[in-house]
Amino acid sequence: MPEMLPASRPDLQMMSPMEDDAAPASPFPVQRLLAGLLKYWWLPVLTLVLGLGAAAGFLLSEAPTFTSKARMWETVKLHLPEGSFFAEDAQNFLGTQTELLQSATLRELALARLRASSNNVAIPLGKDREPLPVTIRVAGGTKSSVFTLEATASQAAYTQAYLDALMEVYLEYKKNIRKVVSGDTLASITEEAERRERDLNAEREALLAFQRTNNMAILQQEGTVAGGYLATLKTQLSDFQLQDRLLQAIAADHNPGAGADSNASLDALEAATTTGSGSTAGAPSERQNASKELELLEMERAKLSQNLRPKHPKIVKLDRDIERAHKLLEIFRRQNRDQVAASRQALQLKMENVVTSIKEWEGKVVEANTRLAEAERLKLNVQRIQSVYDRLLVLVQNVGISRNIDQETLAILEPAAGAKRSYAKEISQLVLGGAGGLALGLGLILLMVLRDDRLGSVAEVNAKLSQVIVGQVPEVRGLKRNAALPLLELNDTRYAYAESFRSLRSALVFMAAEAEQAKVVLITSAVPNEGKTTVAANLARSLALGGARVLLVDGDLRKGTLHDLMGLPRAPGLAEALLAPDELEKIIQTNCRPNLSFLPRGSPRSPSGDLLMGPRSDQVLLQLRQRFDYVVIDSSPVFAADDALTLAPRVDGTLFVVRSRFSCARPVREALELLYQRNARVLGLILNQADAAARSYYYHKYADYHMAQAGSQ
Repeated sequence: MPEMLPASRPDLQMMSPMEDDAAPASPFPVQRLLAGLLKYWWLPVLTLVLGLGAAAGFLLSEAPTFTSKARMWETVKLHLPEGSFFAEDAQNFLGTQTELLQSATLRELALARLRASSNNVAIPLGKDREPLPVTIRVAGGTKSSVFTLEATASQAAYTQAYLDALMEVYLEYKKNIRKVVSGDTLASITEEAERRERDLNAEREALLAFQRTNNMAILQQEGTVAGGYLATLKTQLSDFQLQDRLLQAIAADHNPGAGADSNASLDALEAATTTGSGSTAGAPSERQNASKELELLEMERAKLSQNLRPKHPKIVKLDRDIERAHKLLEIFRRQNRDQVAASRQALQLKMENVVTSIKEWEGKVVEANTRLAEAERLKLNVQRIQSVYDRLLVLVQNVGISRNIDQETLAILEPAAGAKRSYAKEISQLVLGGAGGLALGLGLILLMVLRDDRLGSVAEVNAKLSQVIVGQVPEVRGLKRNAALPLLELNDTRYAYAESFRSLRSALVFMAAEAEQAKVVLITSAVPNEGKTTVAANLARSLALGGARVLLVDGDLRKGTLHDLMGLPRAPGLAEALLAPDELEKIIQTNCRPNLSFLPRGSPRSPSGDLLMGPRSDQVLLQLRQRFDYVVIDSSPVFAADDALTLAPRVDGTLFVVRSRFSCARPVREALELLYQRNARVLGLILNQADAAARSYYYHKYADYHMAQAGSQ
């Protein structure tokens, strides 16, 4: 068994199942949905027909419908003084009328009017033995006070008569309701007016009782006099306080220890004491003479001191005179201080008397103002209750007038017209049935597409498998149903098909640049009918056309059909070679194509699994590897037999065939996982029968290159 070498490229290395689970989710399959629509176009058509048929059957079982129309309008309103009390909300007007016209109350009133009418209109009964229902619709015009009423029922005459009766009882019902409401309103307002009248009489009695015990003119005069006198007292108190502060400041500024007082200080003392007491302690002229005499003595001493000594008799005499003058002034000063103290004491007594008087007169003013405020409050209460009472009397009068005057603002503009056959119900049912059937068909297609995990494009393969795609074989169109696909020829006119195998050939030759080249290649798939046999045969032919010595081996010992495809005998083949490896040279068929040999499956006389597991299989593979450049083995599908899983670890590499729009992602993943578990080297995937018209397929679309080559040949 050859040694397994790792792939030189990272994308060719074996992958674990966990890596496959981590593959990104594919986007919404738009292309597959479109393909499903093209393939199953008949399904929406079928469900559409079934939906229309069901709707038609339902309509045939129902009675026909007739429609009668009438028009009403909102007339001019009569505006009474103080306004109308029966106004309706303009925004909800149409909705209110619709609800009223469809109400059970008006329906019963309309049926009662029909029974009592003289038109002899029979009231049909429904399946439940109840009067046949009539559907009412109300529609308002744009910027118009006219609205249309539409009645729909299964009998024409009954529909028209019911609509007329409904409009008449509607107007009467509104009028009766207005009278009931206005009567309740009148009683409520009257009761409130009587209560207000009682309150008004009580307030008037309270005001009269207050006026009998209080003369308002005298109260106002007393309040004015008391206020004026109180202001005079407060002014007098303010003057006394000012005088006291002045005397206090003079007493504080006067220093009794000073040798002499200034004239200004003595004048201030005299003025304060005079103001406070009305008399002075000493004549101002005597104090002024003593002060002037002191100044003259001091001036004379200062003059004599310049020439005389301090003990000179004149100087001594002047000193005695100056000392006597100072004592005299001190006497005057002491008298003034006593005078200030006495004046302050007198002022304190006066201020206390004034404060007492102010408190007394403030009480008189408060009492007078309280009585005046009480009188004003009583008057305001009387006025307020009188105003409310007057408005209630006006309301009583207006409600009474409105109750007796018809204020109806609605009138019948056009009576009910003759009922006509209506097909609106039939059309809506058919549209609903058709839309439902079409939606059902499209939903079924969408469900099938979403549940279908078949691999339809390269993007889906990459997203769901995360495997390398080493080749894409386009689908060959134009074949008859169940016709075999011809193998490649030297100058095959299926240019894109032939070029896809040349591309696969080059991928196989050059994919292992650093590792050992894969000479023995196994071709397999997950399930049958994925095209692996055709891919194996055409790949072998492409390699042979490239000049390599190639052996094509039918490794499907159970149901291999390569001999039929090649047009060669089935035996002897691989089964005989595994039993007698020495006879391999005689068994290989060399009459296929230049450079191409063929080993059919043969006729096994024992189970194929036993033959492939034996040691002779390694001998056969070794001989084939030494003799040929490439050995292409077409094996059985992975899930059909264990042959592929037995051969895969013994070969150099495995190519896994996936058929577009046929192979499902789940079995493909499981088959690849089985190969990885057997240590098989998966070289990559081959996407067979790829859609060449798809936008994701770009390979070999340019036919002019192949045309030019064919022309040159």
